Amino acid sequence: MEAPPVTMMPVTGGTINMMEYLLQGSVLDQSLESLLHRLRGLCDNMEPETFLDHEMVFLLKGQQASPFVLRARRSMDKSGMPWHLRYLGQPEIGDKNRHALVRNCVDIATSDNLTDFLVEMGFRMDHEFMAKGHVFRKGIMKIVVYKIFRILMPGNTESIEPLSLSYLVELNVVAPAGQDIVSDDMRNFAEQLKPLVHLEKIDPKRLM
Repeated sequence: MEAPPVTMMPVTGGTINMMEYLLQGSVLDQSLESLLHRLRGLCDNMEPETFLDHEMVFLLKGQQASPFVLRARRSMDKSGMPWHLRYLGQPEIGDKNRHALVRNCVDIATSDNLTDFLVEMGFRMDHEFMAKGHVFRKGIMKIVVYKIFRILMPGNTESIEPLSLSYLVELNVVAPAGQDIVSDDMRNFAEQLKPLVHLEKIDPKRLM
């Protein structure tokens, strides 16, 4: 499953080690409105944000077994938004006491020539996609409901088609390392979304 949209990405600075706590699930298209209605009732009293983002995934192959992966994302429906560069570390899934997947997260806003810079650094684009959906907020928690679209012609963001007949649902918190207690709040919130959606601690390796 893919990363959340630009419109809700945190920007980290200094030497703070930020971690992303994540639960994921999906709902069929016909269940979307029911889920959105439930989220409007449970989340902070504001209209959810909408977004349409274009994301490109870049790889840099070296001596290590697996390539180094960076994600470049830009907003397509909000003018003046910066490009975002995101790095996600390997999930820490061994701790059974954690109710959420935990991984290192670095997210920075950049200039418009980000993709040219990555290519000059030796990265190559592996794949790209469009993401369209909604962002809800509940305190420090962010809930993203979005659909992934395949880009039919490389570089042409107007030529797209849905990748599936469902929407991805992600519940995440970005916090300094050691704040594992937030996973308890995430689990409690996820329980309130059942049976509309079952949010789980998913190991990405199981999907490969």
